[in-house]
Amino acid sequence: MQLTGIHHLTAITAQAADNLAFYTRVLGLRLVKKTVNQDDVSAYHLFYADGRASPGTDITFFDWPAPPERRGTDCISRTGLRVSGADAIGWWREHLARQGVNHAVPVERDGRLTLDFEDGEGQRLMLVDDGGVGEAHPWARSPVPGEHQIRGLGPIRLSVAQIERTEAVLTEILGLNHDRNYELPEGEVRVYRMGAGGPAAELHLVAEPNLPPARQGAGAVHHVAFRIPDTDYAAWADRLKQRRMPSSGPVDRYYFRSLYFREPNGILFEIATDGPGFATDEPMETLGERLALPPFLEPRRVEIEAGLKPL
Repeated sequence: MQLTGIHHLTAITAQAADNLAFYTRVLGLRLVKKTVNQDDVSAYHLFYADGRASPGTDITFFDWPAPPERRGTDCISRTGLRVSGADAIGWWREHLARQGVNHAVPVERDGRLTLDFEDGEGQRLMLVDDGGVGEAHPWARSPVPGEHQIRGLGPIRLSVAQIERTEAVLTEILGLNHDRNYELPEGEVRVYRMGAGGPAAELHLVAEPNLPPARQGAGAVHHVAFRIPDTDYAAWADRLKQRRMPSSGPVDRYYFRSLYFREPNGILFEIATDGPGFATDEPMETLGERLALPPFLEPRRVEIEAGLKPL
């Protein structure tokens, strides 16, 4: 019973229309689900992914009228987006410059060519050359050429004040393996891998005890989710209970099933099933083109739509 990789990452935006434009028109991702936060139906929940809405490719956003994030530690500090090859990194450097996007010079980091950049709200992102390993499902209607499109998520970097406490959860409860270390200006980064490893299945952990705690807001990450096969869901719920890890217990999100818990430094983790997927209530060809609501919210559609700003 293993986590198999990163499932999705959910962040916060205070500018849903600008967010939609950036992630679809600049980054070329597909809006695969336009729905609402199931715990706060006044807020959109927007899912961007590859052409087939594959697990492991979703970066998602809650639309909340929040002030900007206060940066610090005990947070997810940078999100990796995988592309294939040095040519892709070069293309993206020129593309981001043309679009006026704040970005750095590409560097080799942990043996991979990497390009750091930020969206308009300061969401910290990085394009990472994954060597073209694994499947890719380009979106035919993307403004980005197929060979340069974002292939999925990973790796994900976490900043914590007390690294040993987080390490214990990663290794003893989640079953990740410590793979290697590398250096950043922030300090030594410890790499933990899930399953077969690779950038789609890595967490990068750095200790920054001298920083103040981060405060979530626009431009921050809300949580990261890890992939499991559908058949392992009950076993993972039992495992968290047996290890006395306080959690949400089973939560059915309709498109996948989830378990939520906070690691000791306060970062929210989620374990999520690969299925049933985003095509369960919409045809694959028209994903994201209308407001989708899970069955338990469908009777409130008129009320919910009235409370949302049109996108």
